[in-house]
Amino acid sequence: MRILVTGARGKVGAAAVAALVAAGHDVTASDLTPPSFNRPAPDAAPVDRVPYVTADLGAAGDAYALVGGISAGEGPKGGRYDAVVHAAAIPAPGSHAPATVFTNNIGALFNVVEACVRWGVPRLVNISSETATGFHFAERPAYPRYLPLDEEHPCTPHDPYGLSKFFGEQLCDAAVQRSDVKILSLRPTWVQNDASYPLNLGPMLEDPDAQSLTGWSYVDADDLGDAIVLAAESDVPGHEVLYIAAADTIGGRDLHATWRAVYPDAPTELRPVTRPDASGIDCAKAERLLGWRPKRSWRDKF
Repeated sequence: MRILVTGARGKVGAAAVAALVAAGHDVTASDLTPPSFNRPAPDAAPVDRVPYVTADLGAAGDAYALVGGISAGEGPKGGRYDAVVHAAAIPAPGSHAPATVFTNNIGALFNVVEACVRWGVPRLVNISSETATGFHFAERPAYPRYLPLDEEHPCTPHDPYGLSKFFGEQLCDAAVQRSDVKILSLRPTWVQNDASYPLNLGPMLEDPDAQSLTGWSYVDADDLGDAIVLAAESDVPGHEVLYIAAADTIGGRDLHATWRAVYPDAPTELRPVTRPDASGIDCAKAERLLGWRPKRSWRDKF
């Protein structure tokens, strides 16, 4: 398949490129950073070995040219790509002004969705986020109604990042009603790669009282890459939202016991789990629709 990956220099985008290349697909990468005009080093990462186009997806012209293949010098070809993986976004609030986070993320997705519709791209994989539910970055206390979370849980985001992801999913709902594009919105939880495991999970392994409003959930970047490959290859109709998370909790915590200890006053229903250290996110829908199961754990890294 011919697949475009936006946000290819980020943690998720780079993992997507690597997984898609390993699966044998013809990948074009895009991001805001300038390209290198040198030949890639022998040990270069996959994202540095595939065709690369610099594009600002907040600009409609850039998005249309990129998705249509014009930026790559191949001329306008409707449906040039078999799939687009949209991973480009400011990844959290706080590092930019709220308006910048929201307008960048929702504007870029709108332009990519519109370009996919107009160019006739048959499949879009939208990288959404667990923060669409609203627990992360909330300005007032907010707790899940139940754990483990699934796709039926209501979304009430407070912050510009979570709002951009939630509204982005609604853009995708609208797109499939007015076109033939098929869309999967993946909601990965806290994504970790080899570099970030010790920085992010290390302190949580040492702190039994560490908080996590999605039940100490995380996902390995390579597992997410596998899910992106399956999503890009799938023919699931319409627009579906899928959680993507590791099978276990950070540190092997007992989900129910730890939640009660850390959040004794939270009005959260604790639903049955298949193992004590089950993740706070249920990925049964991803397994049902894509055949995806997480293979990796924090235990492999420490």
